[in-house]
Amino acid sequence: MKRRPTILDVAARAGVSKSTVSLVLQGSPQVKPGTRAAVQTAMAEIGYVYNRAAANLRSASVGLVGLVINDLLNPFFTEFATTLQMTLASHGYATVIANSDEDPALQAKLVASMIEHGVAALVISPVYGEGSETFDQLARTGLPVCQVLRKGDERTELFPFASFDYADGSAAATRHLIEQGARNIAFVGGLPGRAITRERKSGWREVLREAGIAEVALHGKSTRGFGLQAADQLIADHPQVDAAICFNDLVALGLMTGFARAGRPVGQAFRVVGFDDIEEAAQSWPPLSSVSCDIAHFAQDTAARLLAWMVDQDRPAPELRSAVRLVARASSLGNQT
Repeated sequence: MKRRPTILDVAARAGVSKSTVSLVLQGSPQVKPGTRAAVQTAMAEIGYVYNRAAANLRSASVGLVGLVINDLLNPFFTEFATTLQMTLASHGYATVIANSDEDPALQAKLVASMIEHGVAALVISPVYGEGSETFDQLARTGLPVCQVLRKGDERTELFPFASFDYADGSAAATRHLIEQGARNIAFVGGLPGRAITRERKSGWREVLREAGIAEVALHGKSTRGFGLQAADQLIADHPQVDAAICFNDLVALGLMTGFARAGRPVGQAFRVVGFDDIEEAAQSWPPLSSVSCDIAHFAQDTAARLLAWMVDQDRPAPELRSAVRLVARASSLGNQT
């Protein structure tokens, strides 16, 4: 007996995604007229009949987007996830959010579960380490998948990647510290060998090379705890260092606490710039200078690109780098408010 045509057959015939066919069947106004006509023509040509009763049973997964984040305890990633979820909600999509906790095996399981539950698309900030299992299973689904903030798979023609111009940010921070009188600028935080660490160090390294300044780098986890330890190490082993650029604001906040504990408050004798400009940066004492990534706008832009891909088959560019800017505060400017 001949097999009944499915929604996947319609999608293949019309040259669109399964989620776009679903939107047409639901009568969504988000689908362009030309796309809607192509889907309807494909349905007629292959004899597809929409079973509304069966579709109602699956309605919980209609308009569902998966979001897998490597570390939701970090305020930077939390703000991204929250803003993305709210932006998608304003367009009628529900978001399933999961924290992979920097665990490749857990990440693969979370993605498999989201696929099983019928997400229409997925956004992922990948874990460090081996992620081929995750991306290979995503490639087999044909779902729209966006990589953000970290690149876990080099196949950006399949999984478009978007992040920030970290090199430009660290270069701007280094030049700023030199302008403030710093002559020995350390880089603190970030695990060695990681692409994100190399990116955030690259601008710092280039400016130091141009200025003839020797490099001092202390690598470790991107946490307050490491920043606290790094303060003790800088004071004991690198007394010539008079400023630091930190991998992120959490490290910078820990570093400032460590210097304060040692009786050397940050601001003039030692200057600090963080990275990400989380909310607490402006609320710390002294207020922390930071490279701002405008994560909220980035999340809104990510949602817009994903929706254009899902609805109109407008695939994002393989790679996108958003601009950053330095927000200078008292931690690098001195006793200013």
